[in-house]
Amino acid sequence: MKTLRAFLRFAAPYRTALIITVLSMIALVGAQLLTPWLIRELIGAVRTQGAGAVDNGFVTRLALLSLVVFVARGGMEFLRSYLAHVAGWGVVADVRKAVYHHLQQMSLRFYEDKQTGQLMSRMVNDSDLLEKFIAHAVPDVAVNFLTLIGVSVMLYLMSPSLMLLTLIPIPLIVLAMHAFAHFVHPAFRTRQQELGELNAILQDNLSGIREIKTFTREAMESARIGTRINNYKNSLLYALKMMATFQPFVNLASSLGLIVVIYFGGRMALAGSLPIEDLVAFFLYLEMFYGPIRQMSGAWEAVQESLAGAERVAELLDQPPDIFDKPDALVYPGRARGAIRLENVSFAYLPDQPVLSGIHLDIPANSVAALVGPTGVGKTTLASLIPRFYDVSGGRITLDGYDIRDLTLRSLRQQISIVLQDVFLFHGTVRDNILFGRPDASEEEMRAAARVSNAVEFIDQLPLGYDTLIGERGVKLSGGQKQRLAIARAVLKDAPILILDEATSSVDTQTERLIQQALERLMVGRTTLVIAHRLSTIRNADQIVVLHSNGVAEQGSHEELMALGGIYHQLNQVQAVPIPALNGRNGHRQPVAA
Repeated sequence: MKTLRAFLRFAAPYRTALIITVLSMIALVGAQLLTPWLIRELIGAVRTQGAGAVDNGFVTRLALLSLVVFVARGGMEFLRSYLAHVAGWGVVADVRKAVYHHLQQMSLRFYEDKQTGQLMSRMVNDSDLLEKFIAHAVPDVAVNFLTLIGVSVMLYLMSPSLMLLTLIPIPLIVLAMHAFAHFVHPAFRTRQQELGELNAILQDNLSGIREIKTFTREAMESARIGTRINNYKNSLLYALKMMATFQPFVNLASSLGLIVVIYFGGRMALAGSLPIEDLVAFFLYLEMFYGPIRQMSGAWEAVQESLAGAERVAELLDQPPDIFDKPDALVYPGRARGAIRLENVSFAYLPDQPVLSGIHLDIPANSVAALVGPTGVGKTTLASLIPRFYDVSGGRITLDGYDIRDLTLRSLRQQISIVLQDVFLFHGTVRDNILFGRPDASEEEMRAAARVSNAVEFIDQLPLGYDTLIGERGVKLSGGQKQRLAIARAVLKDAPILILDEATSSVDTQTERLIQQALERLMVGRTTLVIAHRLSTIRNADQIVVLHSNGVAEQGSHEELMALGGIYHQLNQVQAVPIPALNGRNGHRQPVAA
C-alpha cells in the first residue's frame, strides 16, 4: 500500500481519463448483465405462451435490443481500453522523468557502487510494469469485481437459495489468492532483479567490447552472459510455475460451483420450484460469475508483477540526495570574481578514514594554483569539493566570501568549467559536443571556441567537419582530439573558474603542446586549479600546493619549493631520471628520458 500511495500522485494528471475509464467499465458490466436476461425473457415467453403464440415483434425487439447492447459494449470496451492506456503510459512517462530527474540530483557518491545497467533497468523495465498495473491489472480487477457483484444480484433475484449454494467454493478461491500473493510476489521481484543484473552486465560488456576483443575474452564473457540469461530464464519460469500451479486450482474450485448448480438446480427445476428459463439464465450467469474469479487470477498475477517493479522504482526514488540546495539557498549574483578559500577542510569517503584533513588554501581571483603529490593523496577529491560533487566533512569552502553550501548548486556550477583526463563525449556530432558547453551559442562563437582550443586543425579534416558523427564516447577520435573538444566545450561555457585534472596526460608530445597552448589561452582571466603529474606543465603556476598524508605538506612557487628541497624537489628529481625501456628485437633496455 505504501508503494501504491507513492505512485498515486503520478496518476493525478490523468484523473479525467481514469474517471471515464471507470464509468465505461460500469456501463460495460451493465451491458454484459443484460444479455442473459434477454435470453431468459425469450425462453420465458415461449414457455408461458407457447411457441406459436409468441409475437414476432417481441422477438424483433429483443434482437434489436441485443444489437444495441453489443454495440454499446463495443464502445465501452474501446473507451476502457484506450483511456486506460492513455493514463497508464502517461504515468510511466512521468515516472521515468521523475526517476531521471532524481538520478541527476544524486551526488557522485551515490554512483560509486552502482551499475549503469541496473539503474537503466529500474528506470525503463521496472517502470514499464506500471502501465500493466494501470491499464490492465486494475481495470480487469475492477470489471471482474463489478461483474461479480452484478451477477450475484441477478442470481439472488432468481433463486436466493441456489445463489448461496454457488458461494461454497469462494473461500477456497480466496485462500488460493492469498497463497498466490505470498509466493508469486517474491518470485516476480526476483525476476526483475535478475533482469536488472542481465542489463547491467550487457551494458558493461558492450561498452568494453574493445577490451574484450583485446584480451580475447569473447568465450568467457559469452559464458558469463549466458549464465545471467539462464538465471533470468529460471527466475521467470519459477514465477510462471507458481502461476500455473494456482490457475488450475481456481478452475477446479469454480467447477465445483457448476456441479452444485447442476445437482441442486436440476432437482429444483424437476420439482417445479425453479422455472426452466431461470435455470438457463442461471447457467449463463454462472459462467459470468466464475469467469471473473478465474480472470482475477491472471489479473492478480499482473498486480503482483507490477508491484514488484513498482517497489524497485520506489526504492530508488526513496533514496534522498546527500547534496542538495538549502531551503534559503542563494543564487550567485552575476559572474563570480573567482576567489576560492578552503578553511580547515576535511573529507572522508568512509567514516574514520580521512582522505583530506585540515586543508587551508587561498586561491586569489584570476590566479593559477596547482595541486601535486603522489597518487592517492586526494588531489582530484579536493578539486571535486569545489563544485560540490561531494560535500566537505568538516570546515568550509567559500567563493568570493560565500560559503558554497549557501549557494544553489546550479548557480555555483555555472561558475565552473572542468576539463578531465578521462574525457566524456556524447554520441553525436562535433557540433553537438562543443555546444554542450552552451547550447544557445552562435555558430561563430562555437567556431571561435574550436580555434582557441586548437581543434579546428582536425575538425576541418573530418568528412563532414562540425557535422561529423564521432560515435559513443568519441570512439572515432584520438585521445588528443577528444581533449581539444573538451577544451572547446569549456571555452564556450566561459566560466570564471577552471579546473584541469590531468588534462594533458596520456598524449604524445606534439599533441600535448597543442593542448597546452589551448589551455594557456583558456586560463587567461580565470581562476584556475590544475592537477598534474607532469610537473613541467605547472612550473609557472602562481602557487603550487603539495599534498601528502591527507594534508598540505608544502606550498609556494616552483622556485621556492625547489629551494626548500622537500617533497616537491624529490618529485622533480624522480621525473628527471631516465626510465629504462625495452628497445629493439632482442629486448635490450635503453634509457629513455621521462
